[in-house]
Amino acid sequence: MLQCADFYDAELSRHNLHLRAAARVRTHDRILDIGCGAGQTTREAALAATQGSAVGVDTSAEMLEIARQRSAEAGLGNISFELGDAQTHDFPAAGFDLCISRFGVMFFADPPAAFTNIAHAMRPGGRIAWMVWQNQERNEWSGAIRNALAPGSRIPENAGKPFSLGDPTIAKELLSTAGFTSIDFTEVKEPVFYGANVDAALDALAGLYMVKDALMHTDEAPDRPLQRLRDLLEAHMTFGGVLFNSHAWIITAERAR
Repeated sequence: MLQCADFYDAELSRHNLHLRAAARVRTHDRILDIGCGAGQTTREAALAATQGSAVGVDTSAEMLEIARQRSAEAGLGNISFELGDAQTHDFPAAGFDLCISRFGVMFFADPPAAFTNIAHAMRPGGRIAWMVWQNQERNEWSGAIRNALAPGSRIPENAGKPFSLGDPTIAKELLSTAGFTSIDFTEVKEPVFYGANVDAALDALAGLYMVKDALMHTDEAPDRPLQRLRDLLEAHMTFGGVLFNSHAWIITAERAR
């Protein structure tokens, strides 16, 4: 799990800069971080909100344990983490000034209910800054690893979930219905980073569940799909490391007053 946490933070390092700029954390902000994972974005928010606080929420107890350890190591006293699904979690009414999320709000089973619950947790005039993926066809990395490991395999039913807010019309309707206004979309075109070199990228990916699962369910000898994966990574090797193009949105909005 620690390897996954480090991989995702490194993978999204370029995106993180854009989210931080869009969030514009203020000194006294009370911040809610949805899908915080190992807590990198929560810690950054807590550091900026020196007279405020930051609460990270995630469904992974293992990731939250890493988040708590790293926050303690950083000496942060204005940060906490809660295990739960933001769709149903019992947040304090109007308890937050700012809600942030780095690719954590696309996976709800019931998005209208989730966004309404989050809106309930925001004070009137409170802000959101969420980063989500654009449509699947605009993200080169999507499916590339799966196709390398198992060409022609059936696409899992949940494969499109990360892109569920990729259409601004759909996302805006959901947010408007939940009680948000001044909804805006800013495009982010940054590559995802898989490793400083092919060997590092292959080692990192080999530890991820999606790769382990694909190798467990193939009829081929493992060396064949792994060689295809290596070939894919080599094709994406640049001076900056192994990079795949991606397109995201930063969604900003305000809770209706």
